[in-house]
Amino acid sequence: MATTIYTNALGRRKASVARVYLKPGNGVMEINGKDYKEYFTATYLTGGIKKPFEVTNTTNQYDVKVNVKGGGVKGQVEAIVLGISRALVKINEENKPLLKAESLLTRDPRMVERKKFGKKKARKSFQFSKR
Repeated sequence: MATTIYTNALGRRKASVARVYLKPGNGVMEINGKDYKEYFTATYLTGGIKKPFEVTNTTNQYDVKVNVKGGGVKGQVEAIVLGISRALVKINEENKPLLKAESLLTRDPRMVERKKFGKKKARKSFQFSKR
């Protein structure tokens, strides 16, 4: 019974949370049980997922398994990219300056602002009548 060693990392963006598991392999990428090209149909999204591997010259060296939930399509992609980047740094610390230069290790802190009481939305007020 062979045990495979996974390196795991977490990536977040807006409401999306991605749990990324990397193991040495031949470049198979699976997102929520589907192939990544099947899960994200737009080509500009699938290219972004491969970027951390291209920057660190590790293309087709790792198998990736991702569980992602919440948010929209673009938020999920950015969460996955952050998770992959963090996992690559866990595997090899020498990848950190390369990924940091491309700002792939930066967590985007922007979130939806909460609705306040007495307002229609976060900042929008009800119509004001002077008289």
